[in-house]
Amino acid sequence: MNILVCISSVPDTTSKINFTDNNTKFDSNGVQFVINPYDEFGLTKAVFLKEENQASITVLTVGDPSVEPILRKALAIGADKAIRINYTPTDSYSTAYQIANHINSSEYDLIIAGKESSDYNNGAVPGMIADMLEIPFINACNGLTLEGNNVKLTREIDGGIENIQTRTPIIIGGQKGLVEESELKIPNMRGIMTARTKPLEVIESSDHTSLTESISFEKPAAKGSCKMIDENNINELVQELHNVAKVI
Repeated sequence: MNILVCISSVPDTTSKINFTDNNTKFDSNGVQFVINPYDEFGLTKAVFLKEENQASITVLTVGDPSVEPILRKALAIGADKAIRINYTPTDSYSTAYQIANHINSSEYDLIIAGKESSDYNNGAVPGMIADMLEIPFINACNGLTLEGNNVKLTREIDGGIENIQTRTPIIIGGQKGLVEESELKIPNMRGIMTARTKPLEVIESSDHTSLTESISFEKPAAKGSCKMIDENNINELVQELHNVAKVI
């Protein structure tokens, strides 16, 4: 079985975010980049499936050479091969197009992506890939088992759990639950050394025009000051909640 795991490079949540060129571009200076957390759940699940089904794992990302460290980390975690499509993503559609174009010329049984990226939170790329390839797509999965070409999935829905059964090829959007946080694999020294010898292929991008453009970005408004009210002054608290906060 051939498994493709799509990963993306996102800022670490502890990094300070700034913008340049009149708030039209993201400023990457001083920012630490990591594997998108939702993708990391999917990658770890793929490693478990590899051990159970004698599968082969390819990790793929779209970007310039600066994203290669996350591919090397993915190789150290347990992927067998890495691919970087040499293209600077501009929107979800162009990213999906590049990935789908590669998948269309390859043979993958299971494609795992995160349900969204932790930076833009669009959650659009996996569904677009599935539409372009005309294969099933199940999003927000928190359970996955394989029995040959049969795939059993679970995902949370309002008021309960949905159980789904389908067959490969399929693309899923994964999240926490595919594996638990305690099961996430941390590269050890052997994995890091082995990753240096594993193939990292660079593929030139396909000609394509983006459909959307980010015009500007803005940070959330600064939090307002906090007014402290004496715990014994119930009347003032009620007045503040009623007249200022307007919640009662």
